[in-house]
Amino acid sequence: MKYRRLKWMILIIPTITVGLWEYVRHQYLLPFISMETGNWLTPVIMFVISVTLLRRLFTLMEASRAELERERAAKDVLQAREMLARELHDGIAQSLFLLSVKIDKAERSIGSAADSSHWSGIRKTLHEVDRYVRQSISNLRDLPHYPDRTVLPSMLHRVRETADDVYPQAAVEWDIADEALTAREQAELLACIREALLNARKHAQASLISIRGIQDGQQQGWRMVVEDNGRGFASDPLDRADRYGLRITRERAEQMGWAFSFERHNDRTVMKISKGGQAQ
Repeated sequence: MKYRRLKWMILIIPTITVGLWEYVRHQYLLPFISMETGNWLTPVIMFVISVTLLRRLFTLMEASRAELERERAAKDVLQAREMLARELHDGIAQSLFLLSVKIDKAERSIGSAADSSHWSGIRKTLHEVDRYVRQSISNLRDLPHYPDRTVLPSMLHRVRETADDVYPQAAVEWDIADEALTAREQAELLACIREALLNARKHAQASLISIRGIQDGQQQGWRMVVEDNGRGFASDPLDRADRYGLRITRERAEQMGWAFSFERHNDRTVMKISKGGQAQ
């Protein structure tokens, strides 16, 4: 029931009750109830109405008011998070991108074969910072975790949102229950999915990409598979010095205790991450 309607009911019900009582008393009950007895019964009736119906209405009104306060607080938090995410994107993320371009230009201008490892280390660090900043922006733009789980976005929604942000044509099939992933696991898995999509878009030149989340009900585990029909790779990309994103993804999976694999299968590039078993 709406807050405004509750207030009007609390105001109107006592008035109507007293009016009806006085009308019935004077029209029909005067031969049976004296004026003095009727005057005593009026506050008694009001007390009974107050402790029954009005008390219930006051409880509903307080609950409705508390819900409005929670929604207002959640809206304020979301606005603050969105502002912080926008500042990160417009400031730090753009600066990191510009710095990356300048490092590439400097390496081409003054770098040499002897300095390649030095430049590689700088670029890897910069790549990691850029990824962490962009992941922080993505996390800030998600709804915060409140006790009421109904206000939280589902993992399927967040996966689709990530895909739309990086590779809108990606097909998403997600059967992993939200309860099977902790808050940290959701954030880490989304970061891995984002990196896989970025890798496919940047290097694979793929026209078809699919994201699948598969629940293993028997072992209480799950598998996440990102597959594309891109041009693939001749050597192991995890051994290449310039593939920081894939190595960071593997390290992220290992830190979470997940199985990780990245391979070429049936003319398709497949990245698999699983919990509760091997990435097969």
